[in-house]
Amino acid sequence: MTPTSSRRPVRLADYRPPAYLVEKLDLEFQLDHKATLVTSRTRYRAAAETPAGTPLRLDGRSLELLAIELDGHQLEPGRLEIDDEGLTLSAPPAAFTLKITTRINPAANTSLEGLYASGGKLCTQCEAHGFSRITYFPDRPDILTRITTRIEACRERYPLLLSNGNRLEQGELDGGRHYALWQDPFKKPVYLFALVAGDLATVSDHFITGSGRRVEIRFHVEPAHRNQCGHALAALKKAMAWDEKEYGREYDLDLYQVVAVGDFNFGAMENKGLNIFNTKYVLAEAETATDADFEAIESVIAHEYLHNWTGNRITCRDWFQLSLKEGLTVFRDQQYGACAYPGGGRRIREVRRLRSYQFPEDAGPLAHPVRPREYIEINNFYTTTIYEKGAEIIRMLHTLLGAKVFKQGMELYFTRHDGRAATIEDLLACMSAAGNLDLEQFHRWYDQAGTPRLTVRRDWDPAHGRLLLSVSQQTPPTPGQPEKEPLHIPLAVALLDRRGKEMTSTVLELRKERQSFVFEGLCEKPVPSLLRGFSAPVELECDFSLEELAFLLANDRDPFSRWEAGQKLALKAIFDLMTDSDSDRSEAVSLYSESFGRLLLNPWTDNEADGIAELLLLPDELYIGEQCNKIDPPAIHNARRQLRRKLAAAWQNELEDFYHRYRDARPWRPEPAAMARRRLQNIALGYLAAAPDPARALELSRRQYRAADNLTDRLAALIPILELAVDMRSDEIPEMNDFFQRGTRFPLLRDRWFSLQAAADRPDTTAQVRRLTQHADFTRTNPNRVRALLGTFALANPAAFHRADGSGYRLLGEEIAALDRLNAQVAARLAGPLSRWARYAEPFREMMRAELTKLNSIPGLSRDLGEIVGKSLADT
Repeated sequence: MTPTSSRRPVRLADYRPPAYLVEKLDLEFQLDHKATLVTSRTRYRAAAETPAGTPLRLDGRSLELLAIELDGHQLEPGRLEIDDEGLTLSAPPAAFTLKITTRINPAANTSLEGLYASGGKLCTQCEAHGFSRITYFPDRPDILTRITTRIEACRERYPLLLSNGNRLEQGELDGGRHYALWQDPFKKPVYLFALVAGDLATVSDHFITGSGRRVEIRFHVEPAHRNQCGHALAALKKAMAWDEKEYGREYDLDLYQVVAVGDFNFGAMENKGLNIFNTKYVLAEAETATDADFEAIESVIAHEYLHNWTGNRITCRDWFQLSLKEGLTVFRDQQYGACAYPGGGRRIREVRRLRSYQFPEDAGPLAHPVRPREYIEINNFYTTTIYEKGAEIIRMLHTLLGAKVFKQGMELYFTRHDGRAATIEDLLACMSAAGNLDLEQFHRWYDQAGTPRLTVRRDWDPAHGRLLLSVSQQTPPTPGQPEKEPLHIPLAVALLDRRGKEMTSTVLELRKERQSFVFEGLCEKPVPSLLRGFSAPVELECDFSLEELAFLLANDRDPFSRWEAGQKLALKAIFDLMTDSDSDRSEAVSLYSESFGRLLLNPWTDNEADGIAELLLLPDELYIGEQCNKIDPPAIHNARRQLRRKLAAAWQNELEDFYHRYRDARPWRPEPAAMARRRLQNIALGYLAAAPDPARALELSRRQYRAADNLTDRLAALIPILELAVDMRSDEIPEMNDFFQRGTRFPLLRDRWFSLQAAADRPDTTAQVRRLTQHADFTRTNPNRVRALLGTFALANPAAFHRADGSGYRLLGEEIAALDRLNAQVAARLAGPLSRWARYAEPFREMMRAELTKLNSIPGLSRDLGEIVGKSLADT
């Protein structure tokens, strides 16, 4: 059981600089699947302000300590105190070398932190505190040092030995063993340390930098997957060129390596010179990855590469500053993505994700500032708040400063802090200096949790052609923060005339609780387009009429504002259907249906197609629920489904024409224009499946499945086949059995087979998910497989998860309890859907709370899960 003392929170206010600095770290690994020996030789030096005799504290977990020497001598009895979290050395000298030998068992390490086994490979994951599972060391990000790594292993089992930096030596040893010596010339914290050993195929390429240097690129994957790296490799080279062009940042080593592993808690890890990736974000070809996967791979590849400067060369001083590297780098990869995938759809998808996942997080018991003030387990703070909201804060800086000044601020940041561990204040100081802008109030975005709500009211004076916009801001209370101060918010606005032409556009800066802005010299009453580009992560309410929303949906040229008008109109239609199922009496339903039809009838160019695809999608059930006083999942699901059926019935012929218009007869291509056309085609197919007589949709789906030359079209066809065949078990559906066989050689395809069934809108889904937990191919030790089945079920299928009999909650609770003994990080993340219990209507509210209470009573609950459950139950 985790010691009670270890559950005490870590507080930002308690930060102190390290008492001892590390001048160098030499590591030696004698690799073995079950018994790896690790010898570390660390040169310590007391910091200038450290009093003589100050104890040295080293972090270490799940380690077998074999030997420890100080300057070549065994330590005297009594100078060493060991506990479950590390060891303390009393009265060390001002400068000394500590040699420590530990033994670890990678095969038994199901936490996937530190050194662990993945199939026949050994690999590491050290962020945030995984290095403490390798050897005793001060595992904190503000200790930067140069690391040399020697790896010895059996050549037959581990022919490839990799670590950070440059390989200095390699050679043969007695007994069929061999070695490799790696050295990273750049100082770094140990959370960026990486090691991989195994039998892997290597795909090589190179990149020529702007200064003419040749950088060798190597992707290491399972031999059977070597033909699936092409997209990721091309994306890497594009990202390298983009960072040079946009920010003047050139890659600084002669070698860039990527390893793809099947067992990984995260998407990827930016270890200096040796990125380790989840296979999901590297491997891609037409039959194994969807268009969304191709886009995600390009984004994650770019993200990890861009970390080289915003994360590696400049790291964070402590884990409270996590968004300094993650939020900033997410913004940079979003900038890259806007270039790689033009058309406006990508930005809308970013906002959709933020509002469906981060906004609820910011309104629940797990709400926390972008820079938290305290934590019990830092792994629980790798959240959409840190990443996506953190990126939106950087975007607001970009909006307020302008692109040119923002780049100047970034250049100043790189110049001042290269090779250092920085803070959020350091970044803001650079931006303030570059733009001569007071950012003291803006700093509150990092310190206050919660999503601000803007209310806009209009007063039109036709006699003087004057429009008054009155804007108020209010941030709701969150745990530990009952009172909120006004924020500095950029509100991008345009005024449109009756033809949809912009009369004026500007960025309003909100600093007070209430402000008014006057627009004069207007020749007609305008319709305001608000929060353009989603200029701030806020909820915005304006007194738009239904006709004005339909006008903006038809005419606004800003992709986000146009989409937002459609979402608001659809929400009004759904809420009407929740209170009165007779859609003929709803003006919102009629207006939305007319707007939907116009979108189908217009001929869209390839450049417009991606954004138009987003306009055709209804708000998801998670977001709809957040707009309700009390969340009633069946009512939301039924009303949304009814609107889909209404649209399908009213526009069935046009939907089929639309489907055929965008169905591409040419061979599959992973290009943005072709991807957008497939998206339009498959959205139409999904609506056709909701028609009163879905026989035609079923015929089209089966035909598309048979003809598909790519996974995107195959999955889009499978969904209606699976959901319409409710009189058959999934294993009785021929196409599902065919798809199962296709996944025999590709684990990621098998993940899809599980997730398809977990997401299915079928009466038996909850029972089927329970059956699938007993399937021979379901393993709780693989996070991808767990997320595919249980994560999809709990997050992407509200109707099945929130069954009125509570069976969905019980299933998830049982699985979380089992997973907590294997991988606490995965278990804690799965508990998130239960955390918002207080927002739900009965009987869902009490059943969710009961499941959390049951989890809380389990002896030996991990620190990760214990924090999530404890905070969730504290909600009232």
